[in-house]
Amino acid sequence: MAQTIAPVVSAAPRPDPAVAELLQTVVDTARAIFGAQASSIMLLDAAADELIFEAVSGQGQEFLVGRRFPAGRGIAGWVAASGEPMVVDDLHDSTSFDRDIAESTGYVPNALMAAPLIRRDRVLGVLEVLDPSPQARSGLPELDLLGLFARQAAVALHVLTTHEPRPAPDAPATPDDPSRTELRRLLSEARRLLGE
Repeated sequence: MAQTIAPVVSAAPRPDPAVAELLQTVVDTARAIFGAQASSIMLLDAAADELIFEAVSGQGQEFLVGRRFPAGRGIAGWVAASGEPMVVDDLHDSTSFDRDIAESTGYVPNALMAAPLIRRDRVLGVLEVLDPSPQARSGLPELDLLGLFARQAAVALHVLTTHEPRPAPDAPATPDDPSRTELRRLLSEARRLLGE
């Protein structure tokens, strides 16, 4: 009798709760500030050449986190490859827009803004705001604001990938490293912007 062996699936490490909270706060804040239907942070998995939804606010937040798509496709792929932000007011006329990917997420936007998450000259991912209000995508100051949120996310990712494991609860207290202090400051600032 043939035996079926299920593939071993290794669980992805759970992100630091403070980092996960910051990423979610970044997308929630970006969505609120830009009057958007949705906002998301996608991380670049360079080894697999894919972008992975890490935090989502609005349309798709119930099922998109963890979903992957090829890093070389769509506007998010272009932003990740170029390291440059992009605003597209009419996606129907955009040759960079990958409608198939959008349809696979269950939401096809009409307009979007995207900014790279950059840390020390390395693109870590992309922050997107889908269907922002027309006034919110009207100029350079708005793109700069989106860049601020992308920098917050990049700091969070830096902490996620470089901080030391947390000590046991009964271990003596040690001073925080500067990255964690910066993470707390950014989280506090994001909460202030949200009015929490």
